[in-house]
Parts: sequence; structure tokens; C-alpha cells
Amino acid sequence: MNTANQSLKPVTTKINSEGNLEIGGCDLVKLAEKYGTPLYVFDETTIRTIANEYKNAFKDYPKVSMLYASKAFMTKAIVRILDEEGFGFDMVSGGEIYTAYTAGADMKKCLFNGNNKSYDELEMAVNLGVGLISVDNFLELALLNNAAKAADKKVDILLRVTPGIECHTHEYIQTGHLDSKFGFDLTQVDEAVELILEEYTNLNLVGMHAHIGSQIFETSIYYDEVDVLLKEMGRLKDKFGVELTHINLGGGLGIKYTENDAPPSIYEIAEKIITSIKDNASKYNVAEPEIHIEPGRSIIGKSGITLYTVGSSKQVPKGRKYVAVDGGMADNPRPSLYQAVYTAQVANKPDAELSETVTIAGRFCESGDILIKEVKLPSLEEGDILCFYDTGAYGYSMSSNYNRVLKPAAVLVNNAQSDIIINRESYEHLVSLDVIPDRLKK
Repeated sequence: MNTANQSLKPVTTKINSEGNLEIGGCDLVKLAEKYGTPLYVFDETTIRTIANEYKNAFKDYPKVSMLYASKAFMTKAIVRILDEEGFGFDMVSGGEIYTAYTAGADMKKCLFNGNNKSYDELEMAVNLGVGLISVDNFLELALLNNAAKAADKKVDILLRVTPGIECHTHEYIQTGHLDSKFGFDLTQVDEAVELILEEYTNLNLVGMHAHIGSQIFETSIYYDEVDVLLKEMGRLKDKFGVELTHINLGGGLGIKYTENDAPPSIYEIAEKIITSIKDNASKYNVAEPEIHIEPGRSIIGKSGITLYTVGSSKQVPKGRKYVAVDGGMADNPRPSLYQAVYTAQVANKPDAELSETVTIAGRFCESGDILIKEVKLPSLEEGDILCFYDTGAYGYSMSSNYNRVLKPAAVLVNNAQSDIIINRESYEHLVSLDVIPDRLKK
């Protein structure tokens, strides 16, 4: 059964009667006119569709918690939507915790993750009632125990481990292999457990946590990940008498950025995970655990697009033709950072003949600020609106003010209605945190 992560566009995408691209019942050209560009656009129907596909895929396993990977893209509006769908949140900073809390998320369903949490962040997580904390290293064990003790609480924790599984993705987004900054090596687990049982008495170890990477197209590695974690649970049960009840498998399911991409469906990874639990729980003499799944990109990446306005162009003699847009690496650093490839369409003439090969360049002062290399598009003119698909994940969340350019606005579309969910920055906001020392004032 196909799921929305396997399609190229948001589920409501169509060409309307005016001949323009439309998403969520909203004409993209009119959105660009109303809100300006660059503009992030998120389709609420697609978000809810994929969230429900995850729930349906795992419905036959009775103990599943869905945690949205907030790092992909997080605003209060996104929190509200996914909280309504029954999701908790995988959070990796005090800012993400605060966003979830102030948006009214059920903090008991949330998890705090990350490799170098500060004491202040751990204290915030404890005091705001975050349900689980995934502990990444020995220093954090000590810091968290101190924070829990100061609050007179006992905190449920997972141990994050590196399971030694490599997925075939960009090396920067591999997190499960042994040479990784994340998590305890499996050879360090016994020492951590001994500290928890004997010294860190304000910590309650309930399970194991692992990530194997991001933009994953393989399904077998999910089976292997469950196998590794259940084997470790069985070993700890035999050695320490500790019966763990949870495994967090992370997220990482890939999406379709181009027509050449062929990610598996949500149902395929669910089948691998559930089969592995059934096969290996009895094998290692452990109870079938509660499983946590952390989809991020596969929900929000597919649900978001970015609109740009075409500006200048340059034909290199006997070389490429560059067409520049009014955004680039500051609102989407992934092409420069990961060599990510995207699909674009001209929103105001989506049916026009693909007549020329161009390279879409950003506006920033870097030669590497290229959004798409050598893509076939209709003849582009100044003022055309380009729609980049699948930019919902790691666009805004990794954006910057490079060159002191303002961050774009973001809108949510649904049933022909558009609503601002992030205001466009102003120059006043841009300089609002700047301070001129008295000695430099005129």
C-alpha cells in the first residue's frame, strides 16, 4: 500500500482553473502576491494524512507511541496539529521544549533527546514534566540525576546507544554507526546501568533508544535495529535483573525528492519493525516492548513547499544558464550542505513546455549558493513564481540571516484558507538584539 511519503507533491496539489498551481485550495501565485516571497507553505491536509498513515500502519501492535521529530520543523501551529493527532514530540533543545509546552502539548508524551544537553535544559525538562529523557552520555547521567534530585522527582530515562548499523545515506545524517557523536557504545552500557542502579537513584531506566540515520530507503535495517535493541534488553535482564519495557527506534524514513527516488512506504517499515519484535522478543526472552517511532521529515518534508520569485539570469558563453531567485542557501541550506536535490515547477505556468536547461541560483554571496543544478524548466522570465517541492523539513529549521537577509514567512493552507504561522522578519526585528556599547555611541 502506497503512502504519501512516496509521492512528490502535497496530496492536495493540482492545477486550478486559472492555470496556476494550487495547494490546500490556495492558488500559489496569489499566495506569493499576498505574503511575498520567499514563502514557506505547509499543507495541513498532507500533515494529517501522513500522521494517520503512521497510526494506521502500526495499529495492529498495541503498544506504540508516535513522537514527531521536532527538529525537522517546529512552530506552535505544527505542535497543535500533531497534538490533535495524538502525537508526542521528540525534542532536542530547551527551545523545542518551550515551544511544545507553550503550545499546549501533552508533555507526558514527550521525549528530550540530544548529545550535549545543558543542566538548565535538563532542569527545564524535569520541571515541565517531560515524560522521558533519552540519556546520551555519562556526564548527562550525573547532571540529570542532580536536576531530578533537586526537584525531588524520579525521572524515567532511556539509554541512547549506537547500534553499529550503517544506512546508505549521506555521512552527515548517519547516526547509528559506531563512529558517531551520539549515544553510548554498547561496550559502555553495563557501566551506565551500574551507575543508575547504585548511584543515580533519581533515575529510572525503562528502555533503550537508537537512531540509524535519516532519509532511509532500506527496510531491513529497521528489522536489524530492533534485533540489536532486544538482544541488549535480554542481556541486561540476565546480568542485572533489569526488565526494560520501551524501545525507541528513531525515525529516518525517506521521502521522494525527485522522480528517481523510491522510498519504502510507512506500511513496509511498520511490517519490518513488528515482525522483528515478534521474532526476537521470544528469542531473547523479553516481553514485547512499547515502541516509540519518531517521524519528522516523512511527515513535514512532504507537506511543505517554498515559493520564490525569479529575478536576474546569466548565460555563460558555451556554458550554463543561471537563473537567480530571491532566496537560496539561507532559507534552504540543504543543497549546499548535503548536495540535496529538489524538484521545482513554475507555479504560474505549470503546463508550459520544458524548453531549456537552467541552474537555479540563490541570491547569497557564495558561489556554492545553488538550489538546483541543470534542471529542465519552461523558459523563465523575471517575476515567474517557482515552487520547490518537499522543502518542509530542514528549510526553515536550519535557516539563517546570512548576509543579514530576513527570514521568510510561513503559512498554513487548508480548505482554501491561508494563515500565517511564522511572521516574515522585519529589519527592526533583525537588529533588535544588537547592542552598541556606550563607548561606541555617537
